Amino acid sequence: MAEDTGDGSTAEMDDYETLMSTTDAELLKTAWRNEKAAPEILQFQAPLVKRAKEQIQLMEETVEEYEESGMDPLTVSLYQMDLDRAHFLLRSYLRVRLQKLEKYMFYIWKNESLWSRLSDPEKMFVQRCIDDMEKHLEETVLSKLPDNYQSVRRQSVISEEDDMVPEPQLDTFIACKARNRFVSLRLADSERPLEMERHDVSFVLYKVIEDKIGADIDLV
Repeated sequence: MAEDTGDGSTAEMDDYETLMSTTDAELLKTAWRNEKAAPEILQFQAPLVKRAKEQIQLMEETVEEYEESGMDPLTVSLYQMDLDRAHFLLRSYLRVRLQKLEKYMFYIWKNESLWSRLSDPEKMFVQRCIDDMEKHLEETVLSKLPDNYQSVRRQSVISEEDDMVPEPQLDTFIACKARNRFVSLRLADSERPLEMERHDVSFVLYKVIEDKIGADIDLV
């Protein structure tokens, strides 16, 4: 009898994990974790958010229909738990993005690359926040200062950069794991690449992996 090496079961397990990781609930959870761990704002997951909203609406209608039809309370509670979980994931994802928008609004607004990552409602929110903040500061503080110090974003007119605008710290180490079965990362201070297998966790500079997040790498 041939000896079972276990390679078949390992491959089946990998295929199962891949399938489970592609469900919208898992994708939304991953997007939330990536957004929460990344120092800068990431690309808005528009198709995923749209599908999540549609699924939530369908689940709400299903729960309401089951309650009205006298469905078994246990069954209704299970559907309600799924609905609550979907609400939590979507709200958490949108909330962490909102926190970044509020903290780095001026930096995002002047950076074309980051600005392009926002949804249309997020762009409207940032623009409205900037307009309201500038108006408030000008009316309450800046108008009472000397002309050289009436900038919202610069300490004085001699400043060459927006030195009063908070910026995300990209030179920071973060924990990440390989999404695919094999990932090779080129490190700036090493001649040898960092090789990671699926689910391997490493601490690396954010700048090294920022263009791989959501594709080859997920944050932890």
